[in-house]
Amino acid sequence: MKIYKLTNNENLIDSLKAGEVGLLPTDTIYGLSCSAYDQKSVERIYEIKGKNKNVPVIVLISGVADLQKFRIHLKQNETQLLASNWPGRISFILSMTGSFEYLVRGRKNLAFRVPDNRELLSLLQETGPLVSTSANPCGLKPAENLDEAEKYFGDKLDFYVDAGELVGEPSTLVDLTGNRPVILRQGAVPFRN
Repeated sequence: MKIYKLTNNENLIDSLKAGEVGLLPTDTIYGLSCSAYDQKSVERIYEIKGKNKNVPVIVLISGVADLQKFRIHLKQNETQLLASNWPGRISFILSMTGSFEYLVRGRKNLAFRVPDNRELLSLLQETGPLVSTSANPCGLKPAENLDEAEKYFGDKLDFYVDAGELVGEPSTLVDLTGNRPVILRQGAVPFRN
């Protein structure tokens, strides 16, 4: 089992670019992560976690410009809303068109977040967008440290990134696909509309 640190780690970057799946600290809680472009790795996360196959995951991006990679074209008010809340611990569900069926899971939208963590943003600039979902088998509490994550997943993960104790709430989840923003999950921070 490979254990990495988040900062300046070429091995971690190589692992993610090679399609590996692992434990990654975010600005909220630990998550199971892989490249958002690697369908096989995304499917592995669903299997490892026992996640409902119809529920999409969140995609971490390094900035608003990354949304173009997913063919998302923002309206002016959406651009302003994202700019006032990112980087931050708020994930926004945005309308999508086109491909990435393995990410949207039969829907026409997907949640994105620019995390408020300098080291993670630096990693995202090197790896490109990463999938993230809480580090727990469905129905159990998210892992708060490396030991808990290893007990949950053992050698099912290719790597673990140790950031010590990480206790928090998941990101606040806001749906921007309708006429007005709707808070679907009140999480780590309040939403500023």
